[in-house]
Amino acid sequence: MPLTRRNLLIGAVLAASSTAHAQQDKPNAMPVTTQRNSFNSGGKAIAVETFQAAGSSPRPAVLMLHGADGLSYNTQYREGARNVAAAGYQVHLVHYLDRTGEKRASFGTLFQNFMPWMDTVRDALAFASSQPYADPHRIGIVGISLGAALGLAVASTDPRVKALVNYFGPLPQGAIATTSTLPPTLVLHGAADPIVPVANAYAVEALLRQQNVPHEIKVYPGQGHGFRGKAEDDASARSLAFLQRYLAGADASPGSRALPVGG
Repeated sequence: MPLTRRNLLIGAVLAASSTAHAQQDKPNAMPVTTQRNSFNSGGKAIAVETFQAAGSSPRPAVLMLHGADGLSYNTQYREGARNVAAAGYQVHLVHYLDRTGEKRASFGTLFQNFMPWMDTVRDALAFASSQPYADPHRIGIVGISLGAALGLAVASTDPRVKALVNYFGPLPQGAIATTSTLPPTLVLHGAADPIVPVANAYAVEALLRQQNVPHEIKVYPGQGHGFRGKAEDDASARSLAFLQRYLAGADASPGSRALPVGG
């Protein structure tokens, strides 16, 4: 389904799973620290919040790309970033709307801003690669709604992205080159999503099959634009398992995306 203004206007939450909460509550669990940084993109200062547990060993890096609602209106993106960091990643929550001077994605300028936001995500990859304790050969993206569309567009042409988690994002047709190859991708979508119809998830799946790319897809019956209850917990667990497999586990491939096709 084509990218539309309505599809991208409303962001959503990467919610914390009860499992991740339990891990953080263990007495011997390492606390997650937060550091505010910035990098330049298109002549603008882009804020980024970096989450990581203590330790000096190299670890995979993850860009978290929020939805169109931005970070001033939805604090749960930070909770999601902490949960991923607690699992052993250096997580960068990128304020990509700083590129266009917005707190929330604007309806009237959404399409003209998409390419500058893509450039900012590419610059964020360079920023993540240069950070202490980050493994520059193991970088993934977790994108939510508009952030997922940006993740798809950037990952399709940038080999630095080794894994992608797509939370109910639209397929940004026109922003993905015909010669592109996506990295291993997890697609999570609600069957009753009124903002980004589930047809988008199946369109992304078809593209991944066409490219012979390792992928997984999970469509949650009755769920809308954002997950609740058991679906929320399952999606968080699937995301962490997918990142573990393709960024931190045996299937992680620093030099290549050539991996066996998954389910």
